Amino acid sequence: MNSSRLRNGFVYLLILLAIAAILYSYRSQTERPDEVTISEVAAFAQKGEVERIKVSGDRLMVELRNKRAVVTQKDPASPAPDQLEALGVPKEEIAQIEWEYEVPSDWSNWIGLLTYTLPALLVVGILWFMLRQAQGTNNQALSFGKSRARMFTGDQPTVTFDDVAGVDEAKEELQEVVEFLKEPEKFISLGARIPKGVLMVGPPGTGKTLLAKAVSGEAGVPFFSISGSEFVEMFVGVGASRVRDLFDQAKRHSPCIVFVDEIDAVGRHRGAGLGGSHDEREQTLNQILVEMDGFDTDTNVIVIAATNRPDILDPALLRPGRFDRRVVLDRPDMKGREEILKVHVRGKPLADDVDLRTLAKATPGFVGADIENLVNEAAILAARRNKKTIGMAEFEEAIERVIAGPERKSRIITEEEKRIIAYHEAGHALVAHLLPNCDPVHKVSIIARGMMGGYTLALPEEDRTLISKAKFLDDLAFALGGRAAEEVAFGDITTGAANDLERVTKMARAMVTRYGMSERLGPMTFGDKEELVFLGKEIGEQRNYSDAVAEEIDEEVRRLVNEAYERAKRILIEHRDKLDAIAQRLIEVETLSAEEFAAFFKEEEPQPETPPAPPQATPRQERSTPAGQEQETPGRRLDLPPSPALA
Repeated sequence: MNSSRLRNGFVYLLILLAIAAILYSYRSQTERPDEVTISEVAAFAQKGEVERIKVSGDRLMVELRNKRAVVTQKDPASPAPDQLEALGVPKEEIAQIEWEYEVPSDWSNWIGLLTYTLPALLVVGILWFMLRQAQGTNNQALSFGKSRARMFTGDQPTVTFDDVAGVDEAKEELQEVVEFLKEPEKFISLGARIPKGVLMVGPPGTGKTLLAKAVSGEAGVPFFSISGSEFVEMFVGVGASRVRDLFDQAKRHSPCIVFVDEIDAVGRHRGAGLGGSHDEREQTLNQILVEMDGFDTDTNVIVIAATNRPDILDPALLRPGRFDRRVVLDRPDMKGREEILKVHVRGKPLADDVDLRTLAKATPGFVGADIENLVNEAAILAARRNKKTIGMAEFEEAIERVIAGPERKSRIITEEEKRIIAYHEAGHALVAHLLPNCDPVHKVSIIARGMMGGYTLALPEEDRTLISKAKFLDDLAFALGGRAAEEVAFGDITTGAANDLERVTKMARAMVTRYGMSERLGPMTFGDKEELVFLGKEIGEQRNYSDAVAEEIDEEVRRLVNEAYERAKRILIEHRDKLDAIAQRLIEVETLSAEEFAAFFKEEEPQPETPPAPPQATPRQERSTPAGQEQETPGRRLDLPPSPALA
């Protein structure tokens, strides 16, 4: 960098000197006196027009009485007065002339030389500078085929396995990779071959990239990091060229690790999608396949890739010899969330009332990124309140902010709408409390958050991977409790239940078509989901059943929803006094905690209603999700929908 600055400084100095020389030369040209012969000077002297003559070597600078200046050359062999006398100038005239003699210096010669050479040097310098710039531009233009992977030496790791929590099984799998890079003899002596590639699969935010950084920090070997989208650009062949360059660099630094994030950007099925294949992307994928398991692959280069769409990757990429090992990073359980919380609160001042186990219990469905955001939001809230430590109140507030967004206390609603929202949320909470399979009510509020007019937060007491039919049925009634409460209390309904109805319909249809929970239709699934690789999400469902079966499915879904609605109404009518009391209290204080809500039932413990023996169970609730089904929110019940009236 210093040599580059010095070189550029020299060029700029040369340009400045040349400009100064040009200006000096121009000024000298404009001020230079006329050149005459010595005979003409003698003629001026004979007429008495010469006032002063300055002699500098063989050069005479003559100043005439009319202030005109001329210059001439004399014979260096004789003095100037003698030469004028020889040309016929009287001695009297010569005596009247003011003579001045000076010894010529070498500087005048140098200045004259520079006057001519510096402009030439300026032209040469500018041409040289432009040539260097052109060479740099050509290098950049020709470097688009070079890999843009960032290399980390591993000498000073910023992330280690101690910074990763909640994924113990994945850490064990990757620990073997680290051991191979540190002690290859341990495996080679037993004839073992380290996996060529490790594919990390999991939902967004579960820590795939973080775990790759930890592997780099633990192994202490060079680590090349690149995103799948950085391979392919507009030029044909660039992706394959960058893959070759990346693996060439990796081989020169082996043993090392190459990490490709979001590999699904270039690793999708070949020859699939609308309009045929994408040649450039497929060339890139083919080059990756060859580099990972071609003829010249006898190097200690381990490829780690991450994706949350393993279903769309090309089968050739997943076969043994390429990505031999698949590491699954799932959503953490309660113990995992507690460990992740311990990592993220490290170094932060916590109040004495903070219980990480309780926070882990209150955040079902949260992934590592959610928990990091939760801790950060709590710290921001504590700073906003001018506190020195982060308390439990800030963490609980942060959980609700992550789930539903910030409170909108400034939102103005009428008293009538406030009563409707209060009864809506009281209906949800009362039904959830009285049905045995619903999660316990954690909080009820009629303060708007995000797009919701109010919400009922029901959190599970433990993590759940399997959901029973009885729980689905109770959850259906719980979701419809708000609409039922509006009808029971006001004899009318509003748009406040729009989101509830959408969720309930999806749950009931999933029970019938995906989980086989309909006694009428039996243990069968209906409909094959189609997915186009290049369009991503499911864009349609292929019907593999007749119109008669479709009609039966609709009837079953309608029956499940109607029975759940009638069940919720019956509960609310039987406990109308509790509904009124809870709604009235919500109107007064706007928010009820779990303890305040439970106080309404301390006097008499109500007999929970037994779920009817009816057929089906509902597919998933907002927090707990059946195995294999995607959940939308990190696990709680945000029941009031975004509607024009209440959202």
